[in-house]
Amino acid sequence: MTVHVAMPGATRVGWIGTGVMGSSMCRHVLAAGYRVTLHSRTKGKAQPLLDLGAMWAETPHAVAAESDILFTMVGFPQDVRTVYFGQTGVLAGAQPDTVLVDMTTTDPALSREVAERGTARGLFAIDAPVSGGDIGARNAALSIMVGGDGVAMQAAMPLFELLGKKIVHQGGPGTGQQAKLCNQIVIAGTMIGVCESLLYGYKAGLDLNRMLDSIRGGAAACWTLDNLAPRILQRNFEPGFFVEHFVKDMGLALEESKRMGLVLPGLTLVHQLYRRVMDLGHGRSGTNALMLALEDLSRIHMSALM
Repeated sequence: MTVHVAMPGATRVGWIGTGVMGSSMCRHVLAAGYRVTLHSRTKGKAQPLLDLGAMWAETPHAVAAESDILFTMVGFPQDVRTVYFGQTGVLAGAQPDTVLVDMTTTDPALSREVAERGTARGLFAIDAPVSGGDIGARNAALSIMVGGDGVAMQAAMPLFELLGKKIVHQGGPGTGQQAKLCNQIVIAGTMIGVCESLLYGYKAGLDLNRMLDSIRGGAAACWTLDNLAPRILQRNFEPGFFVEHFVKDMGLALEESKRMGLVLPGLTLVHQLYRRVMDLGHGRSGTNALMLALEDLSRIHMSALM
């Protein structure tokens, strides 16, 4: 099998999934001069990209048939299965030597299955989930965790560099997903810490903006404090990353932990609290909506402070 390094004007790029992050990411690829064929469940959501010159395909199969390197970024493992393995799926349409890049956060075992079935068809398949949310996607500042064939990763590297600032090869198929689950475990712990600190500060009568200004300068400094704490103070729970997708990711991490014989009590608690957020009707809100569950437990409602 042979594979060529991506180059504008020469490499045909396929894109499946134009959600909160996928749309911004695909926009960067188009802006760099690549020919892009795309598909999403709702054509209307893809229209801004079509207006920029992307070409529409009716099925994942049709996208794959027009692609040298194909990216998928969908919601759930079952979506990955349908997109890759369905009768009108990617594997049925891709030509030999096509590089398949799944950026969905999914089950590591599923990523290995995609790689195995792809290899049997003469394809290169790598898993490359990302971290950075809507802000990272818009600013091309994502962290990209890659698992799978190193040659295929190098072929896709010029495209990865359009999307992110940190691109690290983790190892074989599925290791990108394992690294992403480590990332989500950290985010779970960080998010509850940020929300509880704001709730505590509010009840203590502090000026929360001043409090944040102080703790950002010390050991508590983190991305969540800088980017999501202000949204909480504004009562802005618009999604940079959906609660329902984060619940899915934590569930995957807990399933993998059980398989490995690990007990992760912190992650278990945060997973339960986020399920409460979903029960409150906020599954399609951003992950900072964890504050709503904590407010509900303490019978407190913080007003907008910014």
